[in-house]
Amino acid sequence: MSHAPATPASPPVQVAVVGLGFMGATHLRAYLNNPQARVVAVCGQGRLPVNGVLSGVAGHIQHAGDVVLGSGVKVFRTLAELLADPDIQVVDLCTPAAAHPGQAIAALNAGKNVLCEKPMAPTSATALEILNAAGRSPGFFMPAMCMRFWPGWSWLKKVAAENTFGKVLAARFSRLSEMPSWGRNESGAAGSHSGGALFDLHLHDTDFINYLFGKPSGVFSQGIVGNAGTIDHVITQYRFPAGPVVHAEGSWLLPLGFRMGYTLHCERATLDFDSARGADALIVTETGQPPRTVELEKTDGYTAEIHYFIDCVRKNLTPAIATAHDGLAALEICEAEEKSVRTRQFIDL
Repeated sequence: MSHAPATPASPPVQVAVVGLGFMGATHLRAYLNNPQARVVAVCGQGRLPVNGVLSGVAGHIQHAGDVVLGSGVKVFRTLAELLADPDIQVVDLCTPAAAHPGQAIAALNAGKNVLCEKPMAPTSATALEILNAAGRSPGFFMPAMCMRFWPGWSWLKKVAAENTFGKVLAARFSRLSEMPSWGRNESGAAGSHSGGALFDLHLHDTDFINYLFGKPSGVFSQGIVGNAGTIDHVITQYRFPAGPVVHAEGSWLLPLGFRMGYTLHCERATLDFDSARGADALIVTETGQPPRTVELEKTDGYTAEIHYFIDCVRKNLTPAIATAHDGLAALEICEAEEKSVRTRQFIDL
């Protein structure tokens, strides 16, 4: 597949979404609101559009309404059929993690650009296989690490990089949810295909900590192992020999709903984000000043990451904000966290 330089008159990027659960519906809505993208195909084995409409799917961030695709969108039941379509430029994988390696590698081998939901693979070993395939492909690969694009989190990356409030001394991240439907098997326990709260939910904060401070030298984690053997609650201390002090909590044990947040103590301010506060989610308290609310962009990380990836494809620019190496690193750290929970030992990285 060739990558011609984009011009203002370039036609929209032709997109296919694979996997039509909550995340697939979420990605579809983002594409439908992006004038530089056109959804030309979808692929699924269970839920499929009926008369151009995909009915809403509930998730732990929000409840999706119906997605109106309209007429003319191709519907495939197998990835092989989809990849044979020369018109498709981007393949967006919103399938379970266990399917990602085979699907991503097949799409990359077909010369497609691939956006892959997190985790990019069930293990770091299979993530490395994707990374190697991406290196051989003319298509781009990007893991959908949406927190790198989320308002409040992208702001945090900017102020930390610019040392706006001085050195970060300590940081706390949290991501708490009720157990989602995809984390249950027939018995109602966490399903091993999801990786539990550690890989399905907490991985977001592990990735962002790596994005913000670099890879830690080691981790110490404690957690709760659910009925299916996956980790449903985890608290991790990340070791950075030169600082800061960093820990994060991820859980599927919240009775209802979802909330996420962080608190960073810097030399000249404390930065506190709590999604439960709504429009007042981000509060900054500078030394000697009253607390103030920071107004954030009225978007979400899914929309922003998709806008960024489509822009990279149009302009023939390799994605840099989130890369296959980043997705691999997040898995390596989470695997160390899992090992720490199970062995009750500090794990070097």
